[in-house]
Amino acid sequence: MAVPGRRNGLPNDEDDIALFEEAGMMENEESSTPPHLRDLAAAAQLGDVDALRRAIDNLTGSLDEPVEDGDTVLHLTCLYGHFPCVQLLLERGANLEAKDEDGALPLHDACAGGFTEIVQLILNRANGAEHIKRMLESVDAEGDTPLHHAARGEHVDVIRLLLAYGASPSKSNLYGKTPGELPDLNTDARRLLEAVVTTVPCLQ
Repeated sequence: MAVPGRRNGLPNDEDDIALFEEAGMMENEESSTPPHLRDLAAAAQLGDVDALRRAIDNLTGSLDEPVEDGDTVLHLTCLYGHFPCVQLLLERGANLEAKDEDGALPLHDACAGGFTEIVQLILNRANGAEHIKRMLESVDAEGDTPLHHAARGEHVDVIRLLLAYGASPSKSNLYGKTPGELPDLNTDARRLLEAVVTTVPCLQ
């Protein structure tokens, strides 16, 4: 998953975000994306919903086929925060539980970017409480849940939303870090997560 600025309570590489934002990313996309998916990937990255609709209409493969680093087009639109594109993809049947090469769901990407409306849309499209629970508990290759990603980015509105849907604030990732340990000290995100764990100490 192409998520910038990974932190697990360990020293942070300040160049992570700069690398993520390099203009060369689009060029790499063109060279690594299968030819029949290039229009789909380009529209998803640019957030061009009309171009995305045309690409879907002309698609010969699967909408859930990986286009970059195991990312599906739904992963990309969630990563870049293009709400209308996410909406269109879900209307056309894109798989909410598709995993990228790091085992992350589109929900992980939306949470990492702090895109509250997209997170809400994904949760609304889930097929009931069990489906929501499964997505909230899903972990990537580093053991991070969607809440870990929201916490790392200090996205308070997304954190609140995930907690309201039952996300666990006490689940540890592979580094032994809970979501509450990932935000910087004295931030709203840190205080919110610490308060939840303190108030409900029996949460698992």
